[in-house]
Amino acid sequence: MKTKTICFAVVSALFLALSVSAQEMSGHHHVTSPAANNADLESVQEWAKSQLAKSPRHHEWVKIKVGDREVNSFVVYPETKKKATAVVVIHEIFGLSDWVQQLTDELAEAGYIAIAPDLLSGMGPNKGGTSDVATLGNNAVGTAIRDLPDTQVTADLNAVADYVSKLPAANGKIAVGGFCWGGTQTFRFATNRPDLKGAFVFYGSAPQSNQQGQPFAVNREALARIAAPVYGFYAENDMRINATVPATQTAMAELKKKYDVVTYPGAGHGFMRQGEPNAPPPPAPVAKGDEAADKKANDDYQKALEMYKANRKARDAAWVRWKALLAKI
Repeated sequence: MKTKTICFAVVSALFLALSVSAQEMSGHHHVTSPAANNADLESVQEWAKSQLAKSPRHHEWVKIKVGDREVNSFVVYPETKKKATAVVVIHEIFGLSDWVQQLTDELAEAGYIAIAPDLLSGMGPNKGGTSDVATLGNNAVGTAIRDLPDTQVTADLNAVADYVSKLPAANGKIAVGGFCWGGTQTFRFATNRPDLKGAFVFYGSAPQSNQQGQPFAVNREALARIAAPVYGFYAENDMRINATVPATQTAMAELKKKYDVVTYPGAGHGFMRQGEPNAPPPPAPVAKGDEAADKKANDDYQKALEMYKANRKARDAAWVRWKALLAKI
């Protein structure tokens, strides 16, 4: 799929206030506590857990030392006789969810050693990770991720990349891919890790130079440090993120950095998760005998169904592209 140039001349003229961390709060480990809020409960995907349980590949949990902390990480190995490239998977604002673990397995199925760190490791009340944080209540996971210090995230990701690249089954090559908040962190990690062979940004934004909450301004100094090609995967119906793309394209081109962008028609933010083949479609409404209410419910259902189909198509196309790009590393 060729790069799709999006014209945001009018939108860019507006002062669109973007806080990269705050914006991910509205985007879309196992969360098991009934005290967790609805957003946290959305991280529990029984369909993903079921799919993962059927996998024939070797899964393991490892604790990677980072200073006085340990980062709990999910690793999946491919079934291959050759040493493999490693892919670091950076989770969404929902933390290390069931779906992220399933996606890590899917990368291994494609032939890569995939590792997904729980970047909330040690942040819970019992020094646990995502599921432990979720017991704190409303929006606890999203808030905790938003408040993670950049230096801590970078240190964790570097330690994870060092660990996985030195495994006996690894060939030493490292790529990184992330989603939503993790997409933004993927872009930022590329500015801090010169030996990356590829950075795959799913609906995330580039580092910004001004304070969070201010109109978006790309951090050219940070982008200048990027050595790896950056590949963007964006949804057409995601103006919040898409409005950052033109300025990023301009800066990356001027800095002579590779930034290849594809925008998927009709898709929405989070399409890689929501478009999974085993993710359930939106439930059809049940008529209640109120003509106006039933019509609205049906109209909403048709819109949701249309988005579901667009997300499925986008996810499938993005997977094909991602695997083709990884194969070239």
